[in-house]
Amino acid sequence: MTSETTTDLDTSYRDPALPVADRVERLLAQMTVPEKAGLFFQCMISIGPDGELGDGNPAFSIPSPDELVAGRHLNHFNLLGPLADPAVAARWQNKLQELAASTRLGIPVTLSTDPRHSFTDNPGAAFNAAAFSEWPETMGLAAIGDEDLVERFADIARQEYVAVGLRCALHPQVDLATEPRWARGFATFGEDADLTSRLGAAYIRGFQRGDQDGAFGPGSVSTMTKHFPGGGPQQDGEDPHFAYGREQIYPGGQFELHLKPFEAALAVGARQMMPYYGMPVGTEFEEVGFGFNKGVITGLLRERYGFDGIVCTDWGLITGHMIIDAFHPARAWGVEHLSERERMIKCLEAGVDQFGGEYGADLLVDIITAGEVSEDRIDVSVRRLLREKFELGLFDDPYVDPDRAAATVGNADFRAAGEAAQRASLTLITNSAGADGTPTLPLRPGLALYVEGIDPDVAAAYGTVVGSPAEADVAVLRLKAPYETRATAFENFFHAGSLEFPADVVAHVTEVAAQVPTVLDVFCDRPAILTPFVDAAAAIVLDFGASGAALLDVLSGRARPQGRLPFDLPSSMAAVVASRPDVPFDTADPLFRFGHGLSYPES
Repeated sequence: MTSETTTDLDTSYRDPALPVADRVERLLAQMTVPEKAGLFFQCMISIGPDGELGDGNPAFSIPSPDELVAGRHLNHFNLLGPLADPAVAARWQNKLQELAASTRLGIPVTLSTDPRHSFTDNPGAAFNAAAFSEWPETMGLAAIGDEDLVERFADIARQEYVAVGLRCALHPQVDLATEPRWARGFATFGEDADLTSRLGAAYIRGFQRGDQDGAFGPGSVSTMTKHFPGGGPQQDGEDPHFAYGREQIYPGGQFELHLKPFEAALAVGARQMMPYYGMPVGTEFEEVGFGFNKGVITGLLRERYGFDGIVCTDWGLITGHMIIDAFHPARAWGVEHLSERERMIKCLEAGVDQFGGEYGADLLVDIITAGEVSEDRIDVSVRRLLREKFELGLFDDPYVDPDRAAATVGNADFRAAGEAAQRASLTLITNSAGADGTPTLPLRPGLALYVEGIDPDVAAAYGTVVGSPAEADVAVLRLKAPYETRATAFENFFHAGSLEFPADVVAHVTEVAAQVPTVLDVFCDRPAILTPFVDAAAAIVLDFGASGAALLDVLSGRARPQGRLPFDLPSSMAAVVASRPDVPFDTADPLFRFGHGLSYPES
């Protein structure tokens, strides 16, 4: 029987001298069903005004912190929104921990986050760097291809996270980007299984390194590797955040290939795993979303790979929510007909430990009380969840120092490392010679520059900025990979659909290039179709998250381009449509191959 009162509470679980396993059992023995149920939910949360706890987040239908922590016994939260002031964030974190400490058992909060070290701003996937050091997207790290650099990035990110109290990274994303249209490809290491495996392992090592001898512990950030068993093979490249993208298909029979990066992650001690929303079609597994899929979670992950860490569902499998401007149904693909109660039970039977983006602890309490899921089964997950908090040192000291946070996050050394990585990730794919036989890049000093997509004040440090192509010696145009507009604001954060540039964009670039040698830079959050520009542009650079200054440093020769394509660059949409979404390098006659990249001669 569990204790329902604070009288005679055995607080020995707070003794750091005891083995973690003993501390877990001593705490578990005193937990009520509602306290156990609260551990199962990882709800979204936002920093309140001026670092106060605030009243919740109506845009995502989220109750107040007091209701979540004191009322529903929740103590795992996913921090929403860019973080502008590290000291404010640290003070807010401490207030949240004080609220948790005031509860009967004082179970500390674990704060998690989506990636927040690059240029993306998508409330469903990643946040821009804001106060943190600014790096290229994961795809840009893949373009550099250096394991040591990836581990260094992760170690810096770890230090910045820990400084403000973020102790769980909802990344890395080691899916293989084998469907060029997929909106989540930018957060992967590309479509090559070996490169992804090497870099994903380095990423985990950097984040999970602790302060003591590098072992996992109080200085670590626990990684939640995603999306098991591989989220890349999407039907028509659509994303399963939405019903039209719910199917994952394997016409090339490459299901096993997509497991390789997860095997590498497990080999270096990945602590947590997140299954994706998608449902496998035409495989040996039940055609239900991976978070409901016992054959995948228990059969593959638990039994075949022996994984005893935390499995957390992706966000919003049980209940639908109002998100930004529209109601989005639960991503209960394949089990849409089940009630919320039945969905929750199916996830637990599949082997999950946590429900991402949910806060329905009362429903789980009712399920346990009714005997529909045994308390012994619940305790299996509770042990895993408590163990992680103890090993992270949260029971011993959950607080952070606001002054240290301000000094650590985005410090000069960290920013310099991120800016160097931005420059290194830039990938030069064409560089034609002018009439004198000299390659267009690097640009000569003192040229008249016409720029689009670059702040003229930044460009002025590299040449004389002029107002039209006709006045220029060279034009530098920055574009973003195209995407199709969808019905809601939330959908449009996920760039999907055709990879072809609209006719008016092609016409504009062609018109400028006819007047002046033109350098085209394309932000490739997906592998855009660049065929119309290859003959027109004097040089083409791909970027995966780089500032205007980083780009111009490379164009001017202050830095050398080092990036190599982390995917095949398709030559046409016909080739993309004809390719098999589970098979890497399957588009016919690609414009440029994986690994392509030019540089400048050594000076």
